[in-house]
Amino acid sequence: MTTVPDTQTAIQLVGPDKLRKTDDKPLHSPGPHQVLGKVEVVGLCFSDLKLLKQFDGHVRKSPVITGIDVAVLADLPGYVPGEQPTVPGHEVVIRVVAVGEKVRGIKVGDRRLVQADYRWLKTRNSNAAFGYNFEGGLQEYVLVDERVITSPDGESMLMPADDSLGASQVALVEPWACVENSYINEERQTLKKGGRMLVAGEADPAARDAFLAADHPSAEVVVFAGKPEAIEDESIDDLVLFGADPDLLESLFPKVAANGLVLLVTCGQSFGRDVSSPVGRLHYGGVRIAGTTGNEPSEALNSIPATGEIRKGDRIDVVGAGGPMGTMHVIRNLCQGIPAIEVYGGDMSDDRLQRLERLASPVAAANHVAFVPYNPKVSPPTGAFHYIALMVPAPALVADAIKRCAQDGIINIFAGIPAQVTHPLDLD
Repeated sequence: MTTVPDTQTAIQLVGPDKLRKTDDKPLHSPGPHQVLGKVEVVGLCFSDLKLLKQFDGHVRKSPVITGIDVAVLADLPGYVPGEQPTVPGHEVVIRVVAVGEKVRGIKVGDRRLVQADYRWLKTRNSNAAFGYNFEGGLQEYVLVDERVITSPDGESMLMPADDSLGASQVALVEPWACVENSYINEERQTLKKGGRMLVAGEADPAARDAFLAADHPSAEVVVFAGKPEAIEDESIDDLVLFGADPDLLESLFPKVAANGLVLLVTCGQSFGRDVSSPVGRLHYGGVRIAGTTGNEPSEALNSIPATGEIRKGDRIDVVGAGGPMGTMHVIRNLCQGIPAIEVYGGDMSDDRLQRLERLASPVAAANHVAFVPYNPKVSPPTGAFHYIALMVPAPALVADAIKRCAQDGIINIFAGIPAQVTHPLDLD
């Protein structure tokens, strides 16, 4: 039986850019519903750096507002939202050393991979996560609650890990899953059933009135009356804008809720300038923008792809391809078995590009597809891309990708631009 100490060594994040090492962090025995695991390995991720910089400004460090009884959270010492110190580290493998008497699905001796994202536990702009508002793995032991780590459909976020695999191999499942999810994520292609819809703009009153007169799945339809302040921020599931008034759109973007749709029905008009757009919320809030140059909102809905998957014949650009996540994107796409694709991998480090080429070129040859590494400072590619995956959290790269995208192209904003960040985009 494992002997568990009363204290442990941990790395704590106590404020923006403020880490401290402590050798006497209290180690709590598990309560009735809790599980104590000894950490085998922790992977370090660029997301940890974002948490380091933002601390309580990070969307996943804020309090849980729905999805669980607050009394459960009060019983868990590792729930540390807001300004409370946290322990980073979300790519974690543990060995279970103790469980409470009411724990049912986990036993002592189990080896488990932590699934870090608790998507049913909502924060204001995102969701709860291990290593953020729940303490993570940069400590000797982690204490979790089975009621927190079990999804509404009964799936545990402590996933069984085979003893035949190395701990570092198992920990890599988390970043690989993030890569895969960015492609297979199902996009909403309809107005939200039971949601709240806001209709605005005067470009084609007849088309707007016809749309309003039709049956909608929305529980509530709000017609914009010229007072943005009268509409609560993040309260609208579907924003339908008739016309291309950039000032009006900028005033209404904050009204869109998480996972909201913005449908731009421009009726032949143009915005005429770049529009300040919520690029951070496209990543963290699941907000989507679709449009049509016509006067039928259905045309905008029909333009939304079912998923973010690459397609036959796509010319693909992975920006920041030489880093760990970029390498995963490159290898993943080369191995999909989708014919006639070309995968470009861009990085400003020649050393990284050489390592990437050694890994990727044999994979491309084996799968009979093309791989082209490039340094954008030396030999930037020309021509349009059907798919651009961004590994660098720079809003300007999103604006640049729009200029480089082919008709019906997909831009995968993989790197997490902070949720509050906006940037001018050419929505025309």
